[in-house]
Amino acid sequence: MTPVPPKFVFFVVFCITIGGLLFGYDTGVISGALVVIKDEWDLSKTQQEFIVGGTTLGAIVGGLFSGYFADRWGRRTITFLSSLVFILGALIMTFSKHYSVLIGGRVVVGLAVGAASMVVPIYIGELAPKEFRGRLVTLNVLAITGGQLIAYLLAWALTDAHNGWRWMFAISAFPAAIQLCCLPWLPESPRVLIRRGEKEKAQAVLRRVYGENVPESMVLDELDSMVQSMRTESTSRYIDLLQPINFKPLIVACMLQLMQQFSGFNTAMYYSATILKMAGFASTKSATQFSIAIAATNMIMTIVAITIIDRFGRRKLLLTSFVGMVVGLVLLGIAFIFIVGLVKITKDTCGEYLKCGACALDDKCNWSPGSLVCTVKGDSMYSDLTDACESVTTRDRVGTWLALASLIFYVALYAVGLGNVPWLIQSEIFAQGIRSKAGSLATATNWVSNFIISVTFLTMTLHITASGTFWLYASILLIGLVFVFFMVPETKGLKLEDVQKLFVGNIASYRRRTNVPKNSSSSSSSDSDSDVNGNSNAANDDDRDSAKDVVVLRN
Repeated sequence: MTPVPPKFVFFVVFCITIGGLLFGYDTGVISGALVVIKDEWDLSKTQQEFIVGGTTLGAIVGGLFSGYFADRWGRRTITFLSSLVFILGALIMTFSKHYSVLIGGRVVVGLAVGAASMVVPIYIGELAPKEFRGRLVTLNVLAITGGQLIAYLLAWALTDAHNGWRWMFAISAFPAAIQLCCLPWLPESPRVLIRRGEKEKAQAVLRRVYGENVPESMVLDELDSMVQSMRTESTSRYIDLLQPINFKPLIVACMLQLMQQFSGFNTAMYYSATILKMAGFASTKSATQFSIAIAATNMIMTIVAITIIDRFGRRKLLLTSFVGMVVGLVLLGIAFIFIVGLVKITKDTCGEYLKCGACALDDKCNWSPGSLVCTVKGDSMYSDLTDACESVTTRDRVGTWLALASLIFYVALYAVGLGNVPWLIQSEIFAQGIRSKAGSLATATNWVSNFIISVTFLTMTLHITASGTFWLYASILLIGLVFVFFMVPETKGLKLEDVQKLFVGNIASYRRRTNVPKNSSSSSSSDSDSDVNGNSNAANDDDRDSAKDVVVLRN
């Protein structure tokens, strides 16, 4: 195997991960745009939540149905269609004059985001040599975080510009146009080509993927493994996901996607500027500036994950990520006690709020920095009313900087593990014939839970306090930590056709496979045949053969 993938692989990954870049940009840009739009259109918190949730709603539909069409039309065609939809959505949002039209544009963009989030990791995972699969699939997450960082930078630059928020949306059309120009040079997935009966084309793609320094016998071996795994693919149906060998990985994939969203991370992305204004940063501009630091942390730590994921493995990074995020959320909740207090934002009168942070959360109230009083918006008695909170006491400053530090720590630990591993594992653990269908369900799970979080975050801060909201997310992560420890296996270094064998047998043998000894010997790939309905040589073995299965899995 060559020490690095051929340049052709990097070209393909660069072109296809533009979808990830747009995913990140369109989900991140709303953080900066929203703080301007809500003032310009005088939006309520519920309206703000649905502008954020509009993209997520579209992504649920796009993620759910793109798997079916990716099987029928191929990965490349879905990428082409998503690029067109990205451009259409950008135009609708840019020229929207009414709240309902903006929501419609966000939903249209969401369709493309959902399709891209499903097809890009699968496309890369099916093309990438197994030794580099972790790093190459994680490059898509790097593109997502890069898109979010670009969104924050542009939001900071355009916040005070005339129609700045419209330019924020319009810019997203340009990367989609670049991807359209790249598509003629991108190959179809070799596994899709084999399903179409185009074995020679699949072999040619594999040769370009592995490079000229790899023996032809290795390419042919990889090709044969793919052919054998698709012998009965034509019978693959959604109901086949209920068979045990498919159902176990489906539960793992869906649970990891659920945890990724129920960790509350996207509230940090969607509402970071809002959170930081609540946390004591005096203006929209300063809050957006510190949001850039959060997005940069996400991107930098994703780069760290890329460098270590194929060495340390998926499982260790997940466990580390969960523990660190729990610590970060607990500290964030403590910080908001300093800033807001444990106060439910349900007071009858504004004067009952004693802290600016609590006052700023109530739609009907504004804070007077000069008088240190919370009063009704537009109260003529005060000339300095604001919905931003500037730290004025030592206690407030401690809370403000603790909030920023804990938010950055939380984001850093998310980026190392939970931010990228679920997408990687989802691209690895399903058999070829069922991969797109299972991936679409897992992706839809991600976006459904994303929608729930995005449209409830501000409401929860009103009713269970900001601190209570962050601690609720921490509690959910503790459940996820237990799930990962007992149910998520290590998949690094395995062929895609071999990974499903990790899910054969009872829980005891499954746990043994999760901790495969490093010095296990290898076996030929011909022992790893697995069809799309879950039928495999290993599936017919009983538990006394589990030790033999473990040996087969190691290369």
